[in-house]
Amino acid sequence: DVQLVESGGGSVQAGGSLRLSCAASGYTYGTNYMGWFRQAPGKEREGVASIYVSDRSTYYASSVKGRFTISLDNARSTVSLQMNSLKPEDAAIYYCAASLGVVVPLSRYGYNYWGQGTQVTVS
Repeated sequence: DVQLVESGGGSVQAGGSLRLSCAASGYTYGTNYMGWFRQAPGKEREGVASIYVSDRSTYYASSVKGRFTISLDNARSTVSLQMNSLKPEDAAIYYCAASLGVVVPLSRYGYNYWGQGTQVTVS
C-alpha cells in the first residue's frame, strides 16, 4: 500500500502563489505515476498535473500549464505542486494520487491511492 498525506493548502489572493506537498510512504518504489487532482464544489474531480516516476516526464492540464509545476524528489517520497499566478477558478480541494500501473496521466481512473485532500481558496 501507499499512504499519501497532503499539506500546504490555504487561502491566497488572486495572483499569489502556494506550494502543495504530498508525503508518500509505504510501497513508494512501486509507484508509476503520481498526480495532483482537484475538485471544486459541484464539479467532477479533474487532473491538474502528473509526473511519470521513472523519467520525471510531466503532464499538465491546459488550464494550469505555465503556472503550475509538479516535481518529485529523488527518494520518490514527496511530490510537490508549485502554483503561481493563482486565479479564483483554481479554488478547490486538491488531492494527491499515486498509481502502480499504466494510466492516462490526467485521468482520475487508474490511480490506486489517494490522499485526504487539502483546501485551496483564491479570492
